[in-house]
Amino acid sequence: MKRLTLLIIGIVLASIAFGPIYAPTLALEATLAGHWEGSINLPQMELKVLIDFVQGEDGMWTGSIDIPPQAAEDLPLKDISFDGSKVIFSIEGPPGNPTFDGIFSQEGLTIAGEFTQAGQTFPFELTRTGEAVEKEEKISPEEALKDFDEFVQSSMKEWNVPGAGIAIVKDNEVMLCKGYGHRDIEKELPVTAETQFAIGSSSKAFTTLILGMLVEEGTIEWDKPVRTYLANFELDDDFATERMTPRDLVCHRSGLPRHDFMWYGSSFSREEIYERLRYLAPNEDFRTEFQYQNLMFMTAGYLAGQVTGSSWEQLVTERIFEPLRMRNSNLSVKDMERTPDFALGYEEKKDKESKKKEIKQMPFRNIDNVGPAGSINSSAADMAEWVKFQLNEGKVNETQVVSPLTIQELHRPHIVVHGGLLARLFTQPEMPHMMYGLGWFVQPYRGHEMIHHGGNIDGFSAQVGFMPKDKIGLVVLTNLNGTPFPYVIALNVFDRLLGLEEIDWNGRYKLMWSQLEQAEDQAEELEDINQKKNTKTSHPMEDYAGVYSHPAYGPIKIEKKHKALEAEYNGMTFELEHWHYDVFRSKTEPLKGLKLAFLTNLNGDIDRVSVVLEQTVDAIEFEREPPEEMYEPDYLEQFAGDYDMMGLTLEVSLRSDNTLTMTVPGQPTYELEPYLGTEFKLKTFKGYSVKFVMEKGKVTQAVLIQPNGVFPAKRKD
Repeated sequence: MKRLTLLIIGIVLASIAFGPIYAPTLALEATLAGHWEGSINLPQMELKVLIDFVQGEDGMWTGSIDIPPQAAEDLPLKDISFDGSKVIFSIEGPPGNPTFDGIFSQEGLTIAGEFTQAGQTFPFELTRTGEAVEKEEKISPEEALKDFDEFVQSSMKEWNVPGAGIAIVKDNEVMLCKGYGHRDIEKELPVTAETQFAIGSSSKAFTTLILGMLVEEGTIEWDKPVRTYLANFELDDDFATERMTPRDLVCHRSGLPRHDFMWYGSSFSREEIYERLRYLAPNEDFRTEFQYQNLMFMTAGYLAGQVTGSSWEQLVTERIFEPLRMRNSNLSVKDMERTPDFALGYEEKKDKESKKKEIKQMPFRNIDNVGPAGSINSSAADMAEWVKFQLNEGKVNETQVVSPLTIQELHRPHIVVHGGLLARLFTQPEMPHMMYGLGWFVQPYRGHEMIHHGGNIDGFSAQVGFMPKDKIGLVVLTNLNGTPFPYVIALNVFDRLLGLEEIDWNGRYKLMWSQLEQAEDQAEELEDINQKKNTKTSHPMEDYAGVYSHPAYGPIKIEKKHKALEAEYNGMTFELEHWHYDVFRSKTEPLKGLKLAFLTNLNGDIDRVSVVLEQTVDAIEFEREPPEEMYEPDYLEQFAGDYDMMGLTLEVSLRSDNTLTMTVPGQPTYELEPYLGTEFKLKTFKGYSVKFVMEKGKVTQAVLIQPNGVFPAKRKD
């Protein structure tokens, strides 16, 4: 018998385990006794463990653990505690008091929780194996899906879902693939198995598969810095700039929050967005927290295109769609709208007074610029092939498109997910913790390994999920914005095919959704609690009009319309109402409730607008741009000439590139940058400017404004 002499968490092996072992399902008596197998999820590997528990006649528990990667056998367990739902035990001997603290599943098949040693904590999961499990009475697929159509239709009615495309896969066979409801409500066009829907962020797994293929070929490496391949890659955080790897890009640990308004609706190209990443503020340290991040996935797709001399679109089409025969899938809503069978997107709108919800058509949102994060459109039939491909570990019929090791790498956990609505939705008692792999969420569900990813984009919600060990999977595509309906259907399908008692996920999510809606209503009712009543603006309304810009977020345009202000940002137009002082609030969709604070400089000019477009960082400040006329030659030419300042002649000239310059005797020539009205700043000299004075439509003076005073210069001619 060998004894463990080193810290369990301190050993890194050359060979890596890619997932815990899951057994077939059987509802067992609530007993800890028996043989268990599983793993501890360390940062660079999954450490396999084998555990046996025995209960003596006196009711006391004993046990032992084997750790094959460390050649450790029969290590005794101590302090074993089991109350029918919670299990705690420690390994006797090794330093750091290695302790397991887990939850015993309702079916008695798994124990999942946290392993702690020497102050460090890692998730673990154990699965019961042995003769009792093998006596499972299997349920036939036909019996499992009995009354499923009725369940789908009643759930659609409950969630106001216009249409859905659903496919279910079991043991490499498509058990069900069909459409429900309407793809076009007004025309009463039905959804079919071939109807195209936007799958949103379910697209991310396609991007990570492309990266995996490039890793297999040796074109890139998961853990080499992105700068190895994109020399101009730059973020606000210098450390992240130098260390960010392709793996980091696609597991949401960049340190950046979402910053979605930077790209949402933007006319910037993919390359322009990539070049603006350096101006986005992080809110967490690199690699410390899971934070969902679409822009990093966009960067991953851009990287793939650059290193292959191709594009993300071409790579996905040639390397995934074609070998998987996904001929009814595309990568842009522009392409989807040209197909004969596609769904329109819808959203729920609540009447403010009656509170009644109505379904309204929602315009398509073109997100080609961040396509690798979520622009794929597909059908239930095509996505069934995608699910089969995942369950077959990269194989299509007899062709191995990508190696099983690459698929396993994409499916294994890389970072723990906690906090936020996503974790609240998906960390229920039956699925106690949640992790993220590479383009996939990974977590246990009632004792089984579940891998999944949802998708939401204007008018559409989707869910793709599968259980590799159980060889079951599904896709649920809908044409309703931001609904949990796909999750409800997915979990119900898993319950059915695993032969488990069905949980009322409809009821559970309905309760959660109503609580969220109530919280939103209360927040809206209390919004004016901080409003300062009966205040006025500091400037006339026309002074707020102008174009304000941010190096990452781009321009926001403010115009005076009648007696009010109107804002336009990324193609979204919204009316502003005065809130208090120099703060205005959007009173119209799609950014209803958004507040804009106008700021002044020392000269009393409104030169910035501050907007909270990302909740987790400081407000985004947009700086005022000079009026367009200040760049026009006809406007600039009127300022050219000689000016007398106490005997010195100041020469103002207009260069061929439509730039004003000023020459002072004995000094270099200064370039004048447009600022506001007739005032120009001296380039590279902060606090210095020239303001031209107009009288009866003619320039009469040039006033030099400096930190040490104001100096007039009369025009000579």
